[in-house]
Amino acid sequence: MNFTDCINGRESILMEGALGERLKREYHLTFDDNVVMASLVYSEEGRRALDQLWSEYAEIALAYHLPFLATTPTRRVNRESIEKTQFDDSIIRDNVRFLRSVQENQKAEMFVGGLLGCHGDAYTGQNALQLKEAEQFHDWEVKLFAEAGVDFLYAALIPDVEEAAGIALAVQKYKVPYIISFTIQSDGCLIDGTRISDAIEYIDKMTDDMPVCYMTNCVHPVIVRPALMQPFNCNDTVYRRFWGIQANTSPLSYAELDHAEDLKTSDPVILAEEMIKLRENNHIKIFGGCCGTDGRHMKEIARRM
Repeated sequence: MNFTDCINGRESILMEGALGERLKREYHLTFDDNVVMASLVYSEEGRRALDQLWSEYAEIALAYHLPFLATTPTRRVNRESIEKTQFDDSIIRDNVRFLRSVQENQKAEMFVGGLLGCHGDAYTGQNALQLKEAEQFHDWEVKLFAEAGVDFLYAALIPDVEEAAGIALAVQKYKVPYIISFTIQSDGCLIDGTRISDAIEYIDKMTDDMPVCYMTNCVHPVIVRPALMQPFNCNDTVYRRFWGIQANTSPLSYAELDHAEDLKTSDPVILAEEMIKLRENNHIKIFGGCCGTDGRHMKEIARRM
């Protein structure tokens, strides 16, 4: 089964839990100032840690008979960040190759994704790109991911609808299935103030090859539920197209979490119960973890799925 058939055909899909926080706190690894976690594939310690985390999540998926989505730790890799480092564009290929090697050792039905992020600040929208400049800017990493042979692309923490649409235009040229994941707030809007339903309709109408679906990440389900229950989001567009969440364990705002010195976490059972509540009125089928999650959280979520 290919990636698109999996997303369209399965009702429960597990996505990876947190990497960054766990790599820092459990493995005491330091990240590059510019490409952040993407440089870890060049050290033995980094490769070992990534392998262990992905393998843990994949084994949870296997135990509960769920497909598993994992993405390269490349959200901060783009042509601007690379110019500030000793790395070159091979860093994307090397990250894809390493994640593929992890996949080859798993028995779970696992898909390898290429992760890309926004140009500016994902939590405030500062320095977001407009449509055409976003298409041109993101073409660099999209092309490299396509050449590396990812199963899908995952544009995560996108706060601005124009940049999201620009990413979609860049991706569709390379015929790679993709997901766009917004940063959203409880008012039912993206950070830039665009309603979720309007953002989906705008991008879908603009593209010939639409995203496979839309998601949100780095947000707690108690924020997502009222966002999706806003009257303007209670419609067929959101039900048919908004299908996933990578959740934080804390209900704090983006601003509070972005500058927190200590890890904000919560009980795995409570998080899992709040996650599954998203199925009551919405077609959420992809469940993953973000800040604060670990294997305990993902196991509780998978068990309920």
